[in-house]
Order: sequence, then C-alpha cells, then structure tokens
Amino acid sequence: MNALSPRLLAKATATDADFLDPRERRGPFRPEKLVSRRERKSGDMFVRLFRSVDAMALFFFGLLTALPVAPKGLLNAPLGDSLPFLLVTGLTFYAMHACGLYRFGRNEHLIKHMAKMFCVLAGALVCGVWLASLAPNQDNVVSALRFWFVAALSFFVTLHMLWWSLVDRWRRQGKLTPNIVIVGATRHAQKLIEAAIDSRDVNVLGVFDDRLARNPMAVAGVPVLGDVQSLLAHKITPYVDQIVVAIDTSAKARVKDVIEKLRSLPNEVSLLVDVETDTERKAALSRLADMPLTRVSGISEDDRKELLKRIEDLIIGVVALVVFAPVMVAVAIAIKLDSKGPIFFRQRRHGFNNEAIMVWKFRSMYTEMTDHTASQQVTRGDPRVTRVGRFIRKTSLDELPQLFNVLAGEMSLVGPRPHAIGMKTGPDESARLVAEYAWRHRMKPGMTGWAAIKGSRGALDTPEDVRRRIVLDVEYIERHSLWLDLYIMAMTIPCLLGDTKSVR
Repeated sequence: MNALSPRLLAKATATDADFLDPRERRGPFRPEKLVSRRERKSGDMFVRLFRSVDAMALFFFGLLTALPVAPKGLLNAPLGDSLPFLLVTGLTFYAMHACGLYRFGRNEHLIKHMAKMFCVLAGALVCGVWLASLAPNQDNVVSALRFWFVAALSFFVTLHMLWWSLVDRWRRQGKLTPNIVIVGATRHAQKLIEAAIDSRDVNVLGVFDDRLARNPMAVAGVPVLGDVQSLLAHKITPYVDQIVVAIDTSAKARVKDVIEKLRSLPNEVSLLVDVETDTERKAALSRLADMPLTRVSGISEDDRKELLKRIEDLIIGVVALVVFAPVMVAVAIAIKLDSKGPIFFRQRRHGFNNEAIMVWKFRSMYTEMTDHTASQQVTRGDPRVTRVGRFIRKTSLDELPQLFNVLAGEMSLVGPRPHAIGMKTGPDESARLVAEYAWRHRMKPGMTGWAAIKGSRGALDTPEDVRRRIVLDVEYIERHSLWLDLYIMAMTIPCLLGDTKSVR
C-alpha cells in the first residue's frame, strides 16, 4: 500500500536523470543558502519583540491622551474619566493579538493587515466613547479619545509597515520557511510534496527510505538522500525543523521501528496521518508551516522560557564580559609571552539541533600540537598543554572567550557543554556510545551546566562517563528554568575551586 502508484512512479522516475548531475540533486525546494534552525528561531524572538514594543506604545498613548483629562494622573482621576483610557489600551492590545496581527501570514496581503489594524483601533474607540458617556467630564474624554485614535492609527500603521517589511525580508531569505525531510518514499509523500510545490509553505529538503532498492532516486523532484540510518548522521539535520514520517500508518511495525530509530535525533519527529483529499493535504501543510503535527519525539518548546533565557544570556553575558575584560587581557598577555602562536583557539563543535558552530577559547596547547578534532582527550600531565594552559584549563579561564558565542546566540550561559565534532572516548567516537547522545543538542550548549556542577566535568575517558554526562544533560533540558540557571551559575565557581580530580 505504501508503494508509489504507477502514474506517480513514472512522474518521479522521469526526473531521475536530472539527479545524475550532482548540481541538480538540490531538488525544487532547496534554497541557495540553507539557514539553520537556530537562526530561523530568531524570527520568533522578533515577533515577541514586536508585541512588546506595541504594548509600550499603547501604554504611552494612553497616558499621553489622558493628561488633559486627568492632569494629576489616571489613578487620581474619577473612575469614569480614567476607565475609557484603560479600556482602549487593554482592549487594543488583546484584539491585536486575537486578530492575528502578529502572524504575518505568508498569503496575507499588507492591505488586509492594515484593514485589521484600522478595525481594531476603531472598535476600541467605539467602546471607549460608549464608556465615556458615563464619565462626569464626557466631552473632554471623548475629544481625548478621538485624538488617541488618530495618533495611534498613524503610529501603528507606520510601525506595522516596518514590521511587515522586516518579516517579508526574512521570508525571502528563507528564515521563516520551515525545512522538513520526509521519511518514506510513499504515495503520501508524493502527494504532500506536490501540494508543497503548489503552496511553497515549506521546504522539503530530501526524502529518506529504508527500502532504497525499491524506490526511485527522486520523488516529485525531491532527491532520495539515503536510508533512515544515514539520516541519523546526515549533515542536513541542523537545518531541519521537522522530520515527517509519511509511512502508511497501517504498517504499524515499520512505523514503530522508524520512529524508534529517529528518537535519538534532536529534531522534532511528526507522524503524517493518511491524507487522501486536497483539503486534508492543505491542512497538513498549514500545520507543518505553522506548528508541529502530532509530535512523537522532540521536547515541547516553551516560548516564554526561551525568551527569558535569551534575555538572561544577553544581560548577564554583557555584564560578565565587562567584569572579566581585565582578566581576559591578562590571560591573553600571558599566553603570548609563554609560547608562540595565536592567543585564541577555535574549534568546530556541536551546537543547537546538531548545528556545527565555531567555539572560541584561549589557546592552552602548543600550536604545533593543537588537536582540533579532540581525537585524543587531555590526560594528566599532557605534554601538549603549555604552562599557562594548565592554569587556565584548571580554572576554566580558557572558556571566557565563549562569552562572544553567547552574545552571538550560538551558545547560552547555561546548558550542555559543547563537545567537539568527532570527539573520541578511547578508540570510539563518543556520539556512538550512547543512543540518546544527540538529545543534548535539543538546547543551545552552555559555558557551564548541570553536569559541570554535578561532577561530570573534563575528559570523558570511558563509555560510562559519556552515559552519565548525557543523563545529566537531558535532566537539565527537561527541568531548565531561570531559577535553575541562576543556581547553576552561582554554584559554578565553588565547584571549580573544589574540583581537584577532573583533568582538563
């Protein structure tokens, strides 16, 4: 039942020749420049910023227009005079959100957006004028509300035109278009891809299927990039928002097996239920573009926590950079005097959603012995480490340049420590020792973390060390909060000072 119909198979295989040329394996959806999921999520942050700016503007206009009516302040004015201004402010903010003025839909026109804005403000004005009929100073209140409407309409039309242009620019850059990969070269996948080509609401970067021998090289022009096992280590995963399993749900054993394999990835995994009609396919695409389908893997995202964590990183990160600037200058001078070579050391490490990021550190090894892939972890008395390097590694001063990664949004102050890509524990790659290893990439890596203050710091010499680190990292991801982050930061220095066993 999962096999492609003869008509669809013919349509898919007709494009197979195109994919013999590696330049054509990009498929119809692949943008010129892939944007990582971390970068696209910054668009969500800006939408929340838009709402915050609008809220402050509404509060300002409410106070400004109320001054002639209540010169001593709204709290000191008669209730009948102050209530209309409180009503129009609160009602406008609620209605702007309820009417979808922060959705910036792909198919919505600017004129429609502005019409909604006019209706929201006009509705709030009507309610405010009606309430003003109860005010002892009715004429002045109504006059002030009319001024509020004109001023607010002029301001918010201009402001939302700016918001709209920014969102449109991000959309053209691909920052707001979800990227998905499909598991299962089935008729459901074929139909979904064809609908996606028509709507352009999502980017389908590729198809993966375990039954490669029975499948074409492409499905409706989208390349089949390998089997499910190859997806687990594919370089495309940092750019993927969701993995959609499009296997017929009647094949329960196969669906269960595929989902179990995909659970080790940090990406969200969704199961596409059978869709037979155009209406159902459009609804499925809409859910893919706006929110997850039935989520079977991946942790749920809490926008409020995510925003607080970013604000925490920016505020504390800037303060820390100022406070530690003299220390960083002193360390830089010491490194330069101690051995030849650059002051800083950069290494590719795993970031959020398996994205490869370049992490900054102070150089602690002799330049000619530097290990960029962490193929050999540091041992006690390691001859590769310089004299200054031993001190800054033991005190973790070598990590201070990672404040630049935090401010850039690639890392967080608190989170799972970033491991080097290809890092080995003994003869084996650390990532292959624990099935849930990639779960730690469901959050940005941190300068310090729950594992660091619980004794899992430094080299991972045995598979058991790797397992314990992963357990602690996943525990933090599931429990993380602002207060837990503050506790971890407060405990980091005492734990470092009392740690005499870890080798770094």
